Amino acid sequence: MRKVTKAVIPAAGLGTRVLPATKAQPKEMLVIVDKPSLQYIVEELVESGIKDIIIVTGRNKNSIEDHFDFSYELENTLEKDGKDELLEKVEKISSMANICYVRQNHPKGLGHAILKAKPFVGDEPFVIALGDDIVYNPDAPVAKQLIEKYEKYGNSIVGCQEVRAEDVSKYGIVKPTKHLDEKTVEMDDFIEKPAIEEAPSRLACLGRYLLTPKIFEYLEKEKPGKGGEIQLTDAILDMLKDGEKVIAYEFEGKRYDIGNKFGLLKANIEFGLRNEETRDELLAYLKNGLNLERV
Repeated sequence: MRKVTKAVIPAAGLGTRVLPATKAQPKEMLVIVDKPSLQYIVEELVESGIKDIIIVTGRNKNSIEDHFDFSYELENTLEKDGKDELLEKVEKISSMANICYVRQNHPKGLGHAILKAKPFVGDEPFVIALGDDIVYNPDAPVAKQLIEKYEKYGNSIVGCQEVRAEDVSKYGIVKPTKHLDEKTVEMDDFIEKPAIEEAPSRLACLGRYLLTPKIFEYLEKEKPGKGGEIQLTDAILDMLKDGEKVIAYEFEGKRYDIGNKFGLLKANIEFGLRNEETRDELLAYLKNGLNLERV
């Protein structure tokens, strides 16, 4: 079994749900406390043992490359000013992993974005981490959880969490067939945004995958659907129809959808409360300084 050391982060979307903030900057670079949201995802991957990351970008995404690049002027200034702690943080950003980039020059869907990474991935299993989703689990990063399940079962994996019954119509829902363990099931279908009474489970697909390179064969054959887009889930369904086993794993961790305004606000508040530099002041403000009647 090939060791999982590669990951793909699709980051070519327009971020329309958080406009106008994303008019001139990528949604992946929106700040959560003191880091762009994309850095949290890269850190999750690195902490999971990923060595090589390819970020699929689009137009107006140059700031992503700049952020993870070496910055001579900044680092030289910090060194001269004796700001060693800040210098260490900045140096770490450009050295945490081997990060490469490929441009998705046409907005043809998530499946098309993943297909752009094929020359980089080659014939190895790889993690997909969607740029909209940050998952907090300091003890067991989500990508690491998926890798451990892959090492145990050897199949492609869809990362899921159980959602409320009233929310199933917002997600792609897994149809499970067989329990492999307490958190893992074999699956034979996705139901896209079903009504409550039609949902086969409450397991929603949420932003993390670990796929074998077999997926590329199906993405290359996939015909564009609605809006001319090639969907990753359609290719996974075709794999299932051909007898390829795909499992769904209910990962542990708190997920933040930073592609919408409330998710971004919630992430800033909760990560702010976890941050040593901001925790006390923020907590005091939320307890005593926030006057809801005057907001």
